[in-house]
Amino acid sequence: MSLSARAFARGISVASRLPTTRRTFGVSATHILQRWALSHGQLSGSAARRGLSTTSAAPQAEPQQSGRSSRDEAAPDSKATERDSTHHAVVSTFDLFSIGVGPSSSHTVGPMRAGKIFVQDLVEHKILERVASIKVDLYGSLALTGIGHGTPNATLMGLEGELPETVPTETIISRVQDMHDTATITLNGAHRIRFNPDKDMTLHCYESLPQHPNGMRFTVFDVNGDMLATNEYFSIGGGFVVNEKTQVAHGENVFYRDSKHDPMHTSSSSAVGESADKSSAGPAAAEPAQMDERTQQDLVTAALPFRTGKDLIELCEREGLSIAEVVYLNELQWRSREDVIDSAYRIWNVMDDSIRRGCLSTERKLPGRLNVHRRAPHLYQNLMRGIYGTVAGQGLLSSASNAQGALSDGQTGVLDDGAMSGSAYSASSLLGTALTSTQRNELSGVFKRRQRARRPVLPQLDYLSVYAIAVNEENAAGGRVVTAPTNGAAGVIPSVLKYHLEFLSEDPSRDILEFLFTSAAIGMLYKRGASISAAEMGCQGEVGVACSMSAAAFAAVMGGTPAQVENAAEIGMEHNLGLTCDPVDGLVQIPCIERNALGAVKAVTAAQLALQGDGSHRVSLDQVIETMRQTGHDMMSKYKETSQGGLAVNVPIC
Repeated sequence: MSLSARAFARGISVASRLPTTRRTFGVSATHILQRWALSHGQLSGSAARRGLSTTSAAPQAEPQQSGRSSRDEAAPDSKATERDSTHHAVVSTFDLFSIGVGPSSSHTVGPMRAGKIFVQDLVEHKILERVASIKVDLYGSLALTGIGHGTPNATLMGLEGELPETVPTETIISRVQDMHDTATITLNGAHRIRFNPDKDMTLHCYESLPQHPNGMRFTVFDVNGDMLATNEYFSIGGGFVVNEKTQVAHGENVFYRDSKHDPMHTSSSSAVGESADKSSAGPAAAEPAQMDERTQQDLVTAALPFRTGKDLIELCEREGLSIAEVVYLNELQWRSREDVIDSAYRIWNVMDDSIRRGCLSTERKLPGRLNVHRRAPHLYQNLMRGIYGTVAGQGLLSSASNAQGALSDGQTGVLDDGAMSGSAYSASSLLGTALTSTQRNELSGVFKRRQRARRPVLPQLDYLSVYAIAVNEENAAGGRVVTAPTNGAAGVIPSVLKYHLEFLSEDPSRDILEFLFTSAAIGMLYKRGASISAAEMGCQGEVGVACSMSAAAFAAVMGGTPAQVENAAEIGMEHNLGLTCDPVDGLVQIPCIERNALGAVKAVTAAQLALQGDGSHRVSLDQVIETMRQTGHDMMSKYKETSQGGLAVNVPIC
């Protein structure tokens, strides 16, 4: 089956939008919202009920960029221009930041959602009860690193009707084992059929579907072995799933809607019913109607659309808004004020809880053959004891003064030959030389030999690192995290935000919202202009993007202008270009966990550099996004989440 460009551009994402605490966000730009609503048309009732957010995922579907504003592009008499203007970068913040399970958004969250979508379609087509067997095929990166990423287990959970937001993570392993023991699976949690995971699920390690490296195919059969339905799905990063229209035997095709499979939008049954009525007239009649509605929804779901970083900055400057306010006003197009704010706080609560669980975990090792030890609990305990940078109760200032005094005294810290010989002679023997007594005395007069290594006095780096490591260790263990924008990079944004709230924020309630909405805007630009999938871009598309998003958000909450925020985002990505994805043994552990810590530190540094300037800079964010896209395209596939190159082939597994 081939995937048409229009079908490939139809993104399906299931995001949890349950409210938590209710707070307020002081944005007063109602007049701007009304003015843009008038210029772009009223929001249709069905679109408002469904809360749809659409995204263009196919590179070939990207329009030509122009210098005109979005207002000028909406020419009523030009269908081509209108179609071009609809492909903006705006998706919902709560699709970009969705709650899921580890260890991978593209290899765990996406396949689980795809399985759920497939069985839900079987229900809607009234096919489920006729299904006697099912075949699952995983291709490309999903097959090569799927075992380490938990792809088979996640796919099976989706076929049993589970969603990443709500699946009881502690039951996954036992349920999959039960499938192996009984050779059965319960589709959508209601229809039990025969299924042997070892025979009926095939990993095509050296074969990829042409549309995307993360491809999968589901096919169901009746008792006679005749095919009932089949479909292909593509996990394009960040938990987003796109698919071809459902292929049903005898040509009965129905088009997907984002909200059909979203449990939070079951109230839109009337809209789904309308779709079913249209589809009954045949595929030829259904497709134009569906695509016309898609175009209309694209026009109205964003009050303040933008396609590029340049568009976004010009929009902010023209309307006197911050980047966070632009995103907030767009969210109000399909959600209430309370729902937007509550959902944002729920996202942060899950992020914060993943930090807490990672820091307080009592488990010693992470799953898998690498036997990686958890480090976050020990690092956190050291920080809480206050022993970093202190010796025998001395403060930092006295320790530094003592060190300076030791260096000024040529006789202080002179070691005897026995103490020196253990390290000096062993090192020199490797070089085939021997240090003279004069050389050893010269060294010992400057470098005082310590019984133990000095602990560095870098609390900022320590806290950023422990927060990021905590999240990614939870992710590696299959815990619940937020795709930010992916699971492999889930620790960067929570780490930087947590650090800001703990040590710098004067208004945490507002800063949480501004941080999340600002970072989401930058993530939207990467999703439209390149990709957030490591299978397409390498790790520059995951940790690199998360670093850029965090840098922008940190600059925003520190009082930066939109131009400074854009500069911070550019710096954050510019120095992650070319970053490869080479997980050892296919596990999201090495180098992924440490890389998140480094991404958080780099994000803060990028923001600080940007805040020291006035926002003007030589390299723009749009240029670096395009460079990232080209770099990912040119990167060899063995460095793009296949575990066939880099560290994955140079680090022994045992």
